[in-house]
Amino acid sequence: MQTTLADFIKHTPEGREAAEILGKCVHCGFCTATCPTYQLLGDELDSPRGRIYLIKQVLEGVRPTEKTQLHLDRCLTCRNCETTCPSGVQYGRLVDIGRKVVEEQVPRRLGARLVRNALKAGLTSPLFGPAMKLGQLARPLLPGSLKSKVPAGQPAGITPGRPHKRKMLLLAGCVQPAMLPNINAATLRVFDALGIELVIPPAAGCCGAIRYHLNDHEGGLNDARANIDAWWPHVDAGCEAIVMNASGCGAQVREYGHMLRDDVAYSVRAQRISELTRDVAEVLPAMADAIKEKLKPLANGRVVFHSPCTLQHGQQVRGEVEALLARLGADVLPAGEPHFCCGSAGTYSVLQPDLAYQLRDRRLGHLQAPAPDVILSANIGCITHLQSGTERPVRHWIEWLDERLSPSATQ
Repeated sequence: MQTTLADFIKHTPEGREAAEILGKCVHCGFCTATCPTYQLLGDELDSPRGRIYLIKQVLEGVRPTEKTQLHLDRCLTCRNCETTCPSGVQYGRLVDIGRKVVEEQVPRRLGARLVRNALKAGLTSPLFGPAMKLGQLARPLLPGSLKSKVPAGQPAGITPGRPHKRKMLLLAGCVQPAMLPNINAATLRVFDALGIELVIPPAAGCCGAIRYHLNDHEGGLNDARANIDAWWPHVDAGCEAIVMNASGCGAQVREYGHMLRDDVAYSVRAQRISELTRDVAEVLPAMADAIKEKLKPLANGRVVFHSPCTLQHGQQVRGEVEALLARLGADVLPAGEPHFCCGSAGTYSVLQPDLAYQLRDRRLGHLQAPAPDVILSANIGCITHLQSGTERPVRHWIEWLDERLSPSATQ
């Protein structure tokens, strides 16, 4: 382990990147106004500016402590600060580097290691699906803390099997098929109605975000390589795009080109994969008129949209969903603090539950204030986390759209 910034920069690409990002920092503090943990805790070290200071100290040779690690762990990686930053500091990349460096110097206690290893192995395992089914069967008997992590069982509905000339890829995701299978099925049905076949290569799995953001960078990169291998024959055959209906996965896949930039075997293909990646919200607006022709009369039309951080800050996709829903006849209600994180943030709600639930309740207060019929979002983590705090239905917006398709559109 290198102990000085100069050695770290000299010997590692991560060090050179960290130095470049740190060089952009002007420490203006604009980020504190939009940082969720700073807003809750009021501690400068729980703000992006404070964490940047800690990371710089560590890279300059100051020995980190468990307290250093705690401040970095509390970051949601929501990247709200990146949207706010006038200097274009890529804080999300820096905090990933800083966390890994600190983890190499501050061994975690046994309990924390076991939980993190269970998350990395369990959420991405083929056994997650059967385990989730058992959890759903036992859901009425589970204590509240566990029950909130296990959504009620959901039928997926019919998945279309018609071939179409237009083809795009869809990432099924590692937890989504087991937790909320109707999201993928609804996406398939909507695209099928528009004459587009979504192909799901079985060899494609986790996007890599779970391992990568839990400091297993090589494990996350291996997930990325496996997906690139699975997708590439379809890309080579002229596939139009790689569609994401989980904004967290979309944000991660869009980073493949950057993450694998020094991998001679994968760099070119990784960059191409990132360029082809599109959130559903970026694909469907161009077909809004065709969608309108296939819709049934509107029911439950008062909706409010929670834009996940990975969509609006990570992917810089802002306003597209709300504009499309309004164009399709929905009464899209405004909600306060639209930039704010709900507290889900991948595994954050498991590892930092107290902060996660405070953020959830704060977000739900704004989302429920206009009394919508349904809360819509675009990422499974946000959907399940928000649903755990309200009886009002929380759904993926593609499901809402799918329910409005006339029967003839899907035949």
